[in-house]
Amino acid sequence: MTYLIAQATGSADLFAQFLPLILLFVGMWFLVIGPQRKRQKEHDAMLAALKSGDTVVTSGGIFGTITNVKEDRLVLRIADNTKIELAKNFVSKKIESE
Repeated sequence: MTYLIAQATGSADLFAQFLPLILLFVGMWFLVIGPQRKRQKEHDAMLAALKSGDTVVTSGGIFGTITNVKEDRLVLRIADNTKIELAKNFVSKKIESE
C-alpha cells in the first residue's frame, strides 16, 4: 500500500519538477517568438504592397526608388542612370513621403 502511495506522489513530484521548465518555454513564446512572428507578418505585408515609385531602404542601407516590381525581385533606382535589381526580401523598410 505504501508503495502505491509513494508511486502516486512520485508522478506529482515529477510534474512539479518540470513545471518551471514548462513555464519558461511558455514565457519565451510570448516574449520572443510571438512578437517576432508579428513583425515578420508586417514585413511580408509591406513587401506585398510595394509598387513603382515607392522609396525604400535595403538591408544594406541603400536608399532608392522602385522602378519595376517583379514577383520576387524589384529594380531600384539609386542614382541618375544607376539601377540595381535585388530580391524583395532585402528591402528593410518603406520610406513614407513627407
